[in-house]
Amino acid sequence: MTQPPVSQKRARMILALISFGIFVAADDLTVISTLLPQMITDFEIPVPAGLDDASWIVSAYLIAYIGTMPFMGRVSDLYGRWKVYVACLGIFAFGSLIVPLVESLPWLITFRAIQAIGGGAMVPVGMAIIGDIFPSERRPLAMGSLVAIDTAGWIFGPLYGAFLVRYLDWRWQFYINIPASILAAAGAYWALKDLPQPKRKVSLDIPGALLFTAGLVALNMALSFSGGRAATGPTFDFNAPPPTTRYVIPLLALAALLLGVFVYLERRTPDPLIDLGMFKHTNFTQACAINFLVGVALIIAMVNVPLFINTILPEGNTVDEALQQAAAHSGQVLAVMTGSMSLASLLGGWLCKRFGYRLPTVIGLLFVAAGFGFMGTWTIAISYPSMAVHLALAGIGFGLVTSPLSTSVVDAVDETQRGVASGLVVILRLIGMSVGLSLLTAWGLRRFEQLSRGYTLSQLGEVITEITAQVLTGIFLAAGGALLLAVPIAFLLKKKA
Repeated sequence: MTQPPVSQKRARMILALISFGIFVAADDLTVISTLLPQMITDFEIPVPAGLDDASWIVSAYLIAYIGTMPFMGRVSDLYGRWKVYVACLGIFAFGSLIVPLVESLPWLITFRAIQAIGGGAMVPVGMAIIGDIFPSERRPLAMGSLVAIDTAGWIFGPLYGAFLVRYLDWRWQFYINIPASILAAAGAYWALKDLPQPKRKVSLDIPGALLFTAGLVALNMALSFSGGRAATGPTFDFNAPPPTTRYVIPLLALAALLLGVFVYLERRTPDPLIDLGMFKHTNFTQACAINFLVGVALIIAMVNVPLFINTILPEGNTVDEALQQAAAHSGQVLAVMTGSMSLASLLGGWLCKRFGYRLPTVIGLLFVAAGFGFMGTWTIAISYPSMAVHLALAGIGFGLVTSPLSTSVVDAVDETQRGVASGLVVILRLIGMSVGLSLLTAWGLRRFEQLSRGYTLSQLGEVITEITAQVLTGIFLAAGGALLLAVPIAFLLKKKA
């Protein structure tokens, strides 16, 4: 591995500039949760009939966000980090410019997806830049800082979105993205333009990129349809139309076919998009598997905690008051989790530097599993301070594992593969989130049906709160079990690269 070509002072400056760009993109990933109701009103989307269409404002962004990561990461490996990073900020800014100007839902979805192409690529390319400029002994702390900033963007998004909705307009989120992106691109160009560029020019594996991206899109669409209306969590509204699941099996078959052909071709391509030899590195393979399971648990906390508060702990004299109170309480307790996650990312980087990858990963997984174990005991009598403590425990665990896993991936592969490797490890966490939400939500709905089967309609109204609490706490315990499955995998991590 070549020695990073920059001084410690300049490396810290580059870390700050890269973190700023990633913060802007991370904020845009979560801000939509509070902007969406106002967007539905402005675009005159009928409720509930049009909610499936409106959900694509979120789904299209996530699918494009995931699909672009390995491709743009590989492009940065071949043609230089700063060029790709600045180009991604330009694409993100272009999408942000057009989104508030469109007047129809299809165009809104289209330009949100274009925005995601730029935003999704920033994370793996940023991770690869950190791997390039920081030596191995200082890399864990740098990765921890990057993850902390990324998580802080997640926290900031919904809070900032609520402010915009109350005092301005949802379009201001995208207007503000434009100068922020230009500033981030100018800073990245100034700081990175004279760094060494790749000397080995090879052709980009376009067929592999198309196959892999199409396979990921098909997989994520299948998972989205498998959750049906549960894309934002189960509503337990059995008067609603049944979810559209007839596309699930064809889309899963298509995803399996595309990804199978992709693997076949990659083994025979001189310069593949993804060098499958990376999976021969123990730390790389274990980190990918753990990240997948971490994603399963993370999405359950982000989705089902607000659902628990909305359905089990409602407050207020009217429906509107109850929704407003639930949103406020959900934001507060989830902010405790994501805030502790952000701070613990720095601690995880320090522990990784001191003790290697294995110890902080194992400790973090046990913390998360313990937090979900406590969440599995929630009842209708649970207090918000107790919920916050349990979520803080889970957040500390999530934070402890992120830096060791990211660092182990970057350390395990050659510097010419850091971009695509960083993209893969993030993708697997996001796919874990999709799989976890779909499977555990489907299981929860089936469990609800089983528990309510012996009651008449009038009796069910009296016990529905208790049954719903049982279902949601069961989902929390299942997510905690997924984290326990990751513990023996973490023990297989080598202490150092």
